[in-house]
Amino acid sequence: MSVTITALEAENVKRIKAVQIIPAPTGLTLVGGNNNQGKTSVLDALAWALGGDKFRQAPREGAVAPPHLKVTLSNGIVVERKGKNSTLTVTDPTGRRAGQQLLNEFVEVLALDLPRFLEASDREKADTLLKIIGVGEELTQLDRRIKALYDKRTTVGQIANQKKAFADEMQEYPEAPAEPVSALELIQRQQDILARNGENQRKRQHLAELEDQERQLSRQVQDLTRELEYSEHQLSKVQQEVQDARKTAAELQDESTEELQAAILAVDETNRKVRANLDKARAEEDAAEFAAQYSALTEQLTEARRKRTALLEGADLPLPDLGVEDGHLTYHGHPWDAMSGSDQLRVATAIVRRLNPNCGFVLLDKLEQMDLQTLTDFGAWLQSEGLQAIATRVSTGGECQIIIEDGRVRGQDTEDRLAATPRQWTKGAF
Repeated sequence: MSVTITALEAENVKRIKAVQIIPAPTGLTLVGGNNNQGKTSVLDALAWALGGDKFRQAPREGAVAPPHLKVTLSNGIVVERKGKNSTLTVTDPTGRRAGQQLLNEFVEVLALDLPRFLEASDREKADTLLKIIGVGEELTQLDRRIKALYDKRTTVGQIANQKKAFADEMQEYPEAPAEPVSALELIQRQQDILARNGENQRKRQHLAELEDQERQLSRQVQDLTRELEYSEHQLSKVQQEVQDARKTAAELQDESTEELQAAILAVDETNRKVRANLDKARAEEDAAEFAAQYSALTEQLTEARRKRTALLEGADLPLPDLGVEDGHLTYHGHPWDAMSGSDQLRVATAIVRRLNPNCGFVLLDKLEQMDLQTLTDFGAWLQSEGLQAIATRVSTGGECQIIIEDGRVRGQDTEDRLAATPRQWTKGAF
């Protein structure tokens, strides 16, 4: 059974002159009043009595007697601080004396200073929860892996998109051959034709020379009668050769190199198109490879997130739907700043209870920031969980069970130690 506070008596602590309070055993007890009347001093007195010297408070200004604190707990233990040095006395139901070590067994530090949790950073809140459920290190490793996979996938996706866009913008020539064309073969064929054409030209030149020789010999026949026989013989021979040469020359036909010349000139352009096609194909392969990497990383990211979800689902959480996302505490999927005021109080109180299940109470200051519906919802939840909250609020309205005025409980006869008996906060209390 969790321990709660059944009574507080305090004198000469901060702004308190003398108060005696009996809070509701469960639910929300509101201590109201105007500013600087001693409301917060009530919570500070409880924290000092139960939390030790790190919560020590100053004596009331102008007080003659030293501070005196007495807290009675639901397990029968009585805690008292009195005397010049505010000496601690802890008495159990059997009358035995003990000290702060016994109190620490059922008093959680955050319960005495819940605003410290409420005002902590999102990461500090998440770390507190992970410490409770014992999966902090494993969850941190999964979060790091998820972030690394997500960042890598993002980079790969950006590269894949860039390469795909680059490949799409590149020029393609469907009519170009698959492989670069060799100009050497075309040049060799051209040289062979030119050689044959050169031979034809030589033969034509030979014909011209023979014709010239024929003319010379004809003149010699006319002029050189003494060499007539010889010249006629030579003439006959040359004439025969001329006839042969003419016949051969008439049969000759030159080949055209225009097509090869055009092909040679087109080699560079053809090869440029081939290279462009090859570059485009490589760019598309790169884009496809990075797209495949992106898909693989997406599968790994999904699996890491699944493990993370399973890890939290299998944890013994202080509240259902409580979790940690990217190092931030969440409730019903909402981060801390998006939670209602009631949910924030509920989460903080549940975490404090889990930190020390023996502690059944929390102290809260400055609840004037909460509307009445939020306070009602929070009080009802506290009752359903068997928890106790003692809180302050700048108000003297009917929602406050106890009103502090000038360091005293309004309407309380301090000398007779009459306790104010507050009503509990439940649904429909107003």
